[in-house]
Amino acid sequence: MPQTISKRHLADRLASKLHLSQAVAANAVQLVFDEIVAELKAGNRLEFRDFGVFELVSRKPRTALNPKTMQKVQVPSRTVVKFRPGRLLKGLVKDVPLAPESDGALPAAEGATPPSGA
Repeated sequence: MPQTISKRHLADRLASKLHLSQAVAANAVQLVFDEIVAELKAGNRLEFRDFGVFELVSRKPRTALNPKTMQKVQVPSRTVVKFRPGRLLKGLVKDVPLAPESDGALPAAEGATPPSGA
């Protein structure tokens, strides 16, 4: 099963590779994320060659079904962030094996007891 890598993990790796303090590395990682968010909020497109492109796209309004009541619901238009991987990134991850699809349930924490009836 793939691991979840947090911002702290990235900062720790950066600190180790560049011989920085963990605080400086954590601030650098946060600064990069803050700048990406600021540029997207300004309506700009971010292109990182070979890595990918972050851009804003507008989703059209649509009619959906409420799964509980099966009633039609109007979903308004909205703006979302879209990421399109670059050619190099696509090539690097194309053969990475993924864990088999599960039933959609979240994995249980280690040592957790399953719910009754399971």
